[in-house]
This record gives sequence, C-alpha cells and structure tokens, in this order.
Amino acid sequence: INMCRYFASKYFVTPSVYTQEMLQTTEERLASTQEMQPPRILELLDMGDHELSSVDLERALFQPYPSEVVFQNFAPTQTYKLPLLLRNIDKASRHVKLLMEASQCFSVVSPEEGCSKVAPGMTTAFSVRFTPQENKDYHLKLVFVTDRETFEVPVRAIGPRAILDFRDELQMPVCLVKGSTQKTQLVRNIGNAEAKFHLHTHSPFSVEPSVGTLGPGESVQVTVDFSPSTTGNHREDLLLHYHTGEEVSIGLHGVSEELDVCLKPDSVVLENTFISLCSVRTVSLANPGNAPLRFCWKSWPSQHDEDVDTMRECSELWQQEEMEMQRFLLECESNPVEIHRLPILSRSYRDRPAAKDPLATSSPGCIEGEIYPNTTVQFTIVFKPLEATVHHHTLYCDVTGQKSRLPLTIRGEGMGPKLRFSYNVMDMENVVIGDMDHYEVLVSNKGLIDAPFKLCCPDTTFGSCFSISPEEGVLAPGASQVLQVSFSSRTLGAFCEDLMLRVEGQPQPPSLTFRGRVIGPTFHFDVTELNLGDVAFGFPQTLSCTLFNTSLVPLTYALRVPGDGAGPPSGTSSQQVTQLTRVHWRSAAALDPHARPTEFSLRPAAGTIRAMSDVTLCSNTVKRYQVALVVDVEGVGEEIVTIPITARYVNPLHTYQYI
Repeated sequence: INMCRYFASKYFVTPSVYTQEMLQTTEERLASTQEMQPPRILELLDMGDHELSSVDLERALFQPYPSEVVFQNFAPTQTYKLPLLLRNIDKASRHVKLLMEASQCFSVVSPEEGCSKVAPGMTTAFSVRFTPQENKDYHLKLVFVTDRETFEVPVRAIGPRAILDFRDELQMPVCLVKGSTQKTQLVRNIGNAEAKFHLHTHSPFSVEPSVGTLGPGESVQVTVDFSPSTTGNHREDLLLHYHTGEEVSIGLHGVSEELDVCLKPDSVVLENTFISLCSVRTVSLANPGNAPLRFCWKSWPSQHDEDVDTMRECSELWQQEEMEMQRFLLECESNPVEIHRLPILSRSYRDRPAAKDPLATSSPGCIEGEIYPNTTVQFTIVFKPLEATVHHHTLYCDVTGQKSRLPLTIRGEGMGPKLRFSYNVMDMENVVIGDMDHYEVLVSNKGLIDAPFKLCCPDTTFGSCFSISPEEGVLAPGASQVLQVSFSSRTLGAFCEDLMLRVEGQPQPPSLTFRGRVIGPTFHFDVTELNLGDVAFGFPQTLSCTLFNTSLVPLTYALRVPGDGAGPPSGTSSQQVTQLTRVHWRSAAALDPHARPTEFSLRPAAGTIRAMSDVTLCSNTVKRYQVALVVDVEGVGEEIVTIPITARYVNPLHTYQYI
C-alpha cells in the first residue's frame, strides 16, 4: 500500500521517453528540455529598503533555465560544461549571488565576480563545469541569494543506467468476464548497467515476475495477466521502478465481454419424495465459446455477499477464540499447570477455519470444474428429504463469461408415511354410563416407506375414557393393522374427542373423531300413579309396583318420599291407644315437627338391576296426601323418576256414625 501511494505521487514517463532520455548526450538532453520548473526556495530574507516585489512569495525572483542541470553519458577525466541562465521575473532590478561549496568535480563560472544586478526581464549567465573521476552518479546543489530569498538549482550527473525495452502500451486479448488472458513480452536490458527492477499494477491486471535483476544485454519474459470481474474497457498502468530511482509507466488496456451461457433449466421442481427415498433431476450448462469455462457453485448471489458472510463468520470465530483465551488465562492464574494446554488450544484454532468452510455443507456435490469449448456438462440434483415439508433453495453458479452468478432455484416436497384410517368419524350416539363399548378401526399404510406410529388419547375428561390396543407399532408399505378401541365413562354428557395418530416424519398425522353422549341407565315403573284411596287413622294401606331396568348395565337405585316424617315409623291404632291418648299424641307431634313419624315405608328401599318395590302408608295425620315417590340412581343423580302418591285420610268413628 505504501508503495502504491509512493507511485501515485510520482511523475512517470513512458518506456520510449525514458529510453530516449537515457541515450541522449548531455547537449542533446539540454536541447530537448522545454519545460521549466520554479526553483525550491530555501529561505525568505528581509528586503529592508528595497521596493516591494510584484512576484508572489511562493515563487523566487529568478527563474533558472534549465530547472535542473543534468550531465549524462560522460567519460571519466573529461570536462563537460553547461550554461545556466537566471532570468529576473520581477518588475525591478534585482541582485543575485552564487553561494557554492567546494567540489572536486564541479565548478561554476559567474558572469562577474561577486554579486550581479539584473534588470527586469533580463538574464545572467553562469557556466557549470563537470570533470568526473569515474563513471558514477554525482550530485550538487547551487544556492543563489537574491534580495528576498535564497533558492537552489540541482546539478546531477547521471552515471550508467539500465534500460528495459518495454512497449509503451500492452493491448490484452479480448477476455470473457471472470476469465483470464495473458500476454508475454520479451524484455531486454539495452542499458549499460545492471537492472534491479520492481513491477506493480492494479486489478484486473497482474504481472509476473514482479521483481527481478537483469544484467546489460540480458533478457527476461514478462507475462501480464488480465482477469476482469466486470465487462467493458479496463485501463491500468504497469509501473516499472528501477533501483536507481527512475519510474516508468507502461499502459495496459483490456476489453472484457460476456458470453451467452445459461443453465437449462434454471428452475427445477422435483417430484414429491418420501423421507429416506430420493429423486433425481439434471441441469445442463453449455459452453458455446472457443475457450474453457470455469464454474463454481456458491451459496451466495454475489461476491460481495460472500465476502460479508465470510467476514462475519471470521469475526464470530475471533470473538469466540478471544473469550476462550481469556478463560484459559484466568485458569492459568489459579492453576499454573494449565499453561501446558496452550499448544493444544492453539492447534484447535488453526484447525477451525477448514471446518467453517461454508461450501462443505451448503453447496452441491460438484463444487467446481471446467467446461471445454463446444461441450455441455450436466449437473445431477439428488433430492433426499429428511423431513416432510416443502424445501426451497437457490444455488448460484459462478461461471466464466457471466458477470452475475447464474441462479438455480430448486423446489421439492418431502413426504412422510401415509397412514389412513378406515373412517374418520365414529358417531357412538348414546352410551350408557359405566357401559364398556368396543370398536374396531383399520389403519393402512398407503405410502412407500415404513410407518412407525403411536396412538395418543387426549388428556380430557372423556379422552381418558378411551383405551387403544395396540398403542404403537410399525406398518410396512401396503400393510394394515386393526386397532381395538374401548370406551367406558362414569361421567354424563356429550363428547367429541380426536384420537391422534402420531406418525414419525408426518407433520400432519390423521385423526379419528369419536363423538356421542353418555346417558344414565333407562328404567320405568309399571304404574304411573300410586293411589291409596281413603286411609283411616292407624290402619296401614299397602300398594305394590314394579321397577324395570331396560339398560344394558346394572341399575343401582334408592327410593324415597320427599316430605315424609323423620321420626320413627308410625304405629298402628292399637299400638297408639296403649301408649298415649289420641289428643296427647297429636299435641306432642305438633309441638315437635322433627319427631313426626315416618308414614311411608318402602320395601326394598334400595337395590340393583330389576327390583320390586312395595309402598306402605300408615297415616297418623288428618289430612289429604299429595306426595311423590322418587328414584335416585347411583352415579347418575337424584329424583331421576317421580311417581305421584295420593291418599285421603278418613275418621272411622264418623264413618260408623254415618252407617
């Protein structure tokens, strides 16, 4: 980089100009010098009483010609001389004086001894003499003092020089974008000194060899490579640097163009493929040109994206290594023996970049290669899905002749095992509580691969009432399996449950829906009403009825008469006369309602399945009875069925009087 900056700051000549200058005599070089450069000001002086100058302070009052006194192609012990003219560019007369150090090879003859005054626009002449002792470089600086400043004029004697006969410009052959062409030139040292040279250029050009040494009369082959990454005209300079300090610029020119190449097809839709199986498609790429084409499959659409991704991965790797090193150093502080692990840790860092190569996992099997002229290469795409989903990828073929990478879109769908139920919905309708219902379900494998399955019941109130056998298994392609499904619930209500068939590799497994309603057991009496008629005080009256169980499960029932007394069973008339008078008994009953006797007795009051029930009423209260016999069913509810009971109390004494 520093060398490039140095080259950019220099003034370069072409090889022909450099050769012409180096082969000229001293007089010929002076005669061909046309340009004049202002001298370098060393110091500004106080002008005192001198009138102000019209020349800017950045420029000296005198302009030397030539700007640099150069002797070349000289012979030792001979004397050479060159004139040096100083022209006053100010609008007033100015003094100029030469200050010169003693030199064995250089001497200057002034027009007058001491200081001379020069009129505006006029010149004063000096004669520079040079008598070399040997054939080498010499340097001298002539310092002049004017009324305002001191400035210098360099004097240089150029000794033997190397001259490499490069062409002024190299025209490269037309090149395909991302391709490469070369041009070789035989370069000879036609100078009279050894050439130690350095060659440098910029992309898309490169040069080989970049450094070398060449004696007088010797030659070397220099090859310039042109590798453009974009289309169009490309121009750069090939910079030749001699060890003696001279700089030469050779023009490089190249043209880059695209070639009509494309992937056929550029989009591939693969057949739906079962997991663990594979499907294959091919894509072709033809080379219609006359030069080989290099190709390389990438995962990034452009070089910029690839570089950014690579830099990001490297940055993450460096951060990880730094954190690991910090932890390692902390461990070494507490346990110095751990320092012996440093070589192992460093070796692991060196091995990581190879493992981070993205092409090792993200690119197809054929990563790169070459296509010969007028031939076609075919790429095989193998689709072997690992999961049942839609796979969509885009790969990019970086091929010579195309500025942009050729995209290849690949789409394929992976399929899992195909298990199917013989039916999807089972309407169980009414299911009696506690009853065990059994169903058979046929599941079949309609796919081409084995199907490991497992049936799962939902974790709900009714879902836990299902049981399945077998719960899991493996079905071969074309095979079927009968599943036994049982259901028994102790909870009433409607339900709709999905039994999930979990299949490995199948993201949307089939489900089997069971729906229905759990109802209580069905039963009825053989009568719709119990009418006891007229009941006399103290005389029991009995009626019989039959309870029928019409369901398929046992019926556990309990009979009761709501509103009946909670005391002891009511007694007969003879039992009551011996204990209390009627008035005293009725008064005691009225004072303590909770001591009212139980007037209705039921036999049996509870039972299972089919039951016969006798209802006996012994009246101890003068009133009209309108009550009900209710049935409670265990696990179902209370007062499931109600039968009215009617009776009318009569006084037997009144009856006798009437008779």
